[in-house]
Amino acid sequence: MSLNAVLSRIDANLNDSLERLFELIRIKSISTDAAFDADCRAAADWCAAQLSAIGIAAEPRKTIGKPMVVGHRKDAGARGPHVLFYGHYDVQPVDPVELWNTDPFEPQLVARDDGSRMIVARGSADDKGQLMTFVEAARAWIEETGSLPVPVTVLLEGEEESGSKSVGPFLAENTEELKADLALICDTSMWDRETPAISTMLRGLTSDEVTVKAANMDLHSGMFGSAARNPIHVLAKILAGLHDDAGRVTLPGFYDGVPDLPDDIKAMWDDLGFDGEAFLAEIGLSVPAGETGRTVLEQIWSRPTCEVNGITGGYTGDGFKTVIPAEASAKVSFRLVGDQDPQAIRAAFRKYVEESLPADCSAEFHAHGSGAALTIPFDDPFLAKGRKVLEEEWNKPAALIAMGGSIPIATDFQKTLGMQSLMIGFGLDDDRIHSPNEKYELTSFHKGIRSWARLIGELAETA
Repeated sequence: MSLNAVLSRIDANLNDSLERLFELIRIKSISTDAAFDADCRAAADWCAAQLSAIGIAAEPRKTIGKPMVVGHRKDAGARGPHVLFYGHYDVQPVDPVELWNTDPFEPQLVARDDGSRMIVARGSADDKGQLMTFVEAARAWIEETGSLPVPVTVLLEGEEESGSKSVGPFLAENTEELKADLALICDTSMWDRETPAISTMLRGLTSDEVTVKAANMDLHSGMFGSAARNPIHVLAKILAGLHDDAGRVTLPGFYDGVPDLPDDIKAMWDDLGFDGEAFLAEIGLSVPAGETGRTVLEQIWSRPTCEVNGITGGYTGDGFKTVIPAEASAKVSFRLVGDQDPQAIRAAFRKYVEESLPADCSAEFHAHGSGAALTIPFDDPFLAKGRKVLEEEWNKPAALIAMGGSIPIATDFQKTLGMQSLMIGFGLDDDRIHSPNEKYELTSFHKGIRSWARLIGELAETA
């Protein structure tokens, strides 16, 4: 069977695969710092050269920012769905560098007392180690069989860690070229070291900044206190009214489009053994603050939120200044699920604020980012194939998990390219991504390659 031969080749060539990953890691592709622009271009060139070397014709493409690497391969015998694989070659800054145990860009293979090994370096998990799992899986198929059994497009970006400003325009300009049947996204995690996972729900986001104004200048609190309206008081009361005593958001229509969690998925999550008390205890808390009657896992994965992310007003420097400020501001964000409409939520928030203002007060708003939630249907046939191959590789059923945050590219693929995503990654919660001493488990890298190889073969069997 071709798959068995491919898997054997992956095992035999693991050291070579590691060395290629180390070459990529050594390139200091920090996208948020212009001082590393040349390194980002070098990383794009390296990725394109590696893809081209195995027969996936690739090149760096100019964008309004960092280069986008695009590669294609469709062999004569390729069957099944056309897949688009996505990853990012850029990394976070390494600061504070003094907290690293080794050079952040000189990867180390570190052995533990229990015999397990980990790759320690910036980008080892986020996302160079992850993206190379797919590249190495494709390499093994091509080297062993001379072809890829499914048509493949590869898209690697260089700005994921700095806002992805080029992605939207690039997808819009190259829609026909990049359209495929299924997107494969590797920038996600497993449930634990032994349990693979597929992320099926991503929360959306909308955020707004509000400034409440009253008097036309800051006022002396002894001369004007009580008589003059205090915008901090007004804003605090408005913000406090966003939740009821049961933790639910009070905006009219806020829960429109919020689905109930299917019973079988809730049961699956219950069986994961997640300890909500321990989760909160790690950050010094003990009582869940979300909706009453919802587990902690439901609250952070499948329920919408309203959070105040910052408040400013009056004097906030050292010492004390007895002032009634002329204005006060707050930044408020909403994590969204299901079919909640980001713009409808923004409009409801603004209407609530304006209707809550007392006399002599006004409000100004400044919109920040927004994006809809993404849910993979639980009966999706590609999802079933992903679960099948992961269980075969890891000898454990794959958990269907959700993510409290967002992966904007998945929404872009759905809206711009009209395709669903399969989000399979092999990171772990303790990989210290974005932090000093980032690491990636060697088993994640090795079995990640094998998992993608299995999926490529399984997708080829799609009628």
